[in-house]
Amino acid sequence: MGHCSLLSTELTMPECQNCGAFVTKRYARVFTPRGVDEPRVCPDCQDKIRDGADVREARSARDP
Repeated sequence: MGHCSLLSTELTMPECQNCGAFVTKRYARVFTPRGVDEPRVCPDCQDKIRDGADVREARSARDP
């Protein structure tokens, strides 16, 4: 039974804190600080960007 719970934990994908979209574990590892599992924004958040510890509206239009 312990094996099944381990498998379901491994299949859980991180989510964007802004829009809730799923991101890959690799994306989260690259674009989040150590100790944080879920990114503040993701590629689906075209109108948002990271600004220090916050997320803000983009000042210019982003191309998808």
